[in-house]
Amino acid sequence: MNHRPKLEKNIKIEDFRDFYWLKGELIEFCRIEGLVKRGGKIEISNRIEKYLTTGIKTTKTESQKSKSISKLDWNNEELTLQTVITDNYKNTENVRIFFAGNIGKKFKFNVKFMNWMKLNIGLTLENAVKEWRNIEIERKNNKSEKEIKPQFEYNRYIRDFLKNNTGKTRNNAIEFWNIKKTLRGNNNYEKSDLDLEMNK
Repeated sequence: MNHRPKLEKNIKIEDFRDFYWLKGELIEFCRIEGLVKRGGKIEISNRIEKYLTTGIKTTKTESQKSKSISKLDWNNEELTLQTVITDNYKNTENVRIFFAGNIGKKFKFNVKFMNWMKLNIGLTLENAVKEWRNIEIERKNNKSEKEIKPQFEYNRYIRDFLKNNTGKTRNNAIEFWNIKKTLRGNNNYEKSDLDLEMNK
């Protein structure tokens, strides 16, 4: 089967993995089957894949299942460079004031730094200050295009199509994307995609 099947309970797992699905379609599937609908597209896809392969329904998100062990109050705690990053860490105003005091007024939260904080439980805020500075140096030195996260297949496809086809327009890119997303396989731009128009 080369054309996209219907997303329903009896879909083959290989078909689910091989085709592109809108987040809205994934959420609707979860609603019908009684699965948790919250989360990012990749998280929801993983939840559906687990259900299709095991029959197990996730009725609570992982964050709801696992209670935080630490009781540190990130809103009011007096923070120092030796404060350890805990499993209940939050980007609070108290934390922002601490970092601004140790880094300067230029400090602000950014996605890369916030992700680092979540992944580095057990390290200290001194480590975090150093990491923020490293991220800032990297940002200033990095002249390459911004990374597009994996869940944004459409944006990545349009960017790569236009980069590789200077004589074509955004509308051309959208036309080829609309064909590509209905087919089995990955959703990355490939030079062979230009043949898709002839095979419609």
